Amino acid sequence: MVRARSFLLAGAVMLAVPCAGMAAMQPASPEGEPPAEGVDVEEVAGEEAVAVPAEPEAASPEADIDLAAATEEEGEPLAAQEAGEAPQYALYEPQDELERGLWLRVGEAERDLQESQLVIRDEALNAYMRGLLCKLAGEAECANIRLYIMHNPNFNATMAPNGAMQVWSGLLLRTQNEAQLATVLAHEYAHFKRRHSVQLFRRARNRSNAASWLAFTGIGLIGSIMLIDSIFSYSRDMETEADLDALAMLDAAGYDTREAAAIWEQLRAEMDATAEARGEESRKDKNGGLFATHPPTADRVEYLTQAAQDAPGVPEVTGYDSYQQAMADWLPVFLDDQLKMNDYGGNAFLLESIAAGGVSSAWLDYAWGENFRRQGDEDNFAKAVEHYDAALAKGGTLPQIWRGRGLSLMRLGRTEEGRADLAEYLARAPDAPDRGMISMISGGN
Repeated sequence: MVRARSFLLAGAVMLAVPCAGMAAMQPASPEGEPPAEGVDVEEVAGEEAVAVPAEPEAASPEADIDLAAATEEEGEPLAAQEAGEAPQYALYEPQDELERGLWLRVGEAERDLQESQLVIRDEALNAYMRGLLCKLAGEAECANIRLYIMHNPNFNATMAPNGAMQVWSGLLLRTQNEAQLATVLAHEYAHFKRRHSVQLFRRARNRSNAASWLAFTGIGLIGSIMLIDSIFSYSRDMETEADLDALAMLDAAGYDTREAAAIWEQLRAEMDATAEARGEESRKDKNGGLFATHPPTADRVEYLTQAAQDAPGVPEVTGYDSYQQAMADWLPVFLDDQLKMNDYGGNAFLLESIAAGGVSSAWLDYAWGENFRRQGDEDNFAKAVEHYDAALAKGGTLPQIWRGRGLSLMRLGRTEEGRADLAEYLARAPDAPDRGMISMISGGN
């Protein structure tokens, strides 16, 4: 099992530059709290809400994909390292005792990260990501970068001062083409090249007493928000530097540099959709969430748009086809993770974005059905049924299609049809973790 402290170290200590926008974008439930992990709350057939173990509901473009199997394949990340032997000094050697202490800590965190079950070890996906990273950084430096693709639905990417990079699956769901993904990878690599995390670490050490420094470096990690705010209060210029460095790398690699601004425009639009669905004011022009010290995304769009005019790269070259091919088996998995975030407006925006790219498949209709069903009102149950019907008409075989449609039909008062669908779900998924509850609802054994 993943150790909580190890993951916190890997996400917040080892990777010391939580960038604006790269900082985890974490949709909450409508009540403002994240849903409990592994639990899907249902209101079924007029009964009170029942906690149901959340199943891995995902499909490949042709059939169905097993989430557990997809994320537990054999093999290490394609990152040129053995567990416990990260080449911490290969790219940049610590200059003094303070930096050596930092390297020791991030090395420990990386060893924990290597053992994490949240690391996606799929060889094809890792090879694609590494190839893109090396195209940007160059083969010589890329050889010593360790890349970890993390199973986490939030939008985030980070790079440690010792050369360990994390990319979260929520980012891969939101980037629409290779040029956008390259923008983010290049941004993190630019922070690394400029030693921004080392500079911030020194500022943190100089600005804090021993107790708060330990809080920042992993002991009492969640302790001092005020300290964290102080640490990152000088990072605006660093973010701009990393953005413009990334655009230059995008230009040199032969991509359309307008995609550097496009990723931020998409995030702004997603934040609008989330806010509208919740009846709230959009936070897109607030200063970056928890670390409210980075350039607002509106500023980013403006200066990146201007910079792209001066360095256009190769217009219309975005790597869309290669990106979609690389992500084909994983988008259903990443989308299923997103659906569990209870961000109905954001979910709808992402589904529309995927469809606008030309994707039309059973798993996309299934995802629409789930997004409507989970909103829990009669109109949305009816819309959910329409999408489940469409998924089946396109040849979908994922057992959860029948589960979702059955629960929706029962909420619409179509009890016999709903029970038949739930029975079909259990027949197709005899080891389903919610078998007992579904059997009770459907009147089966």
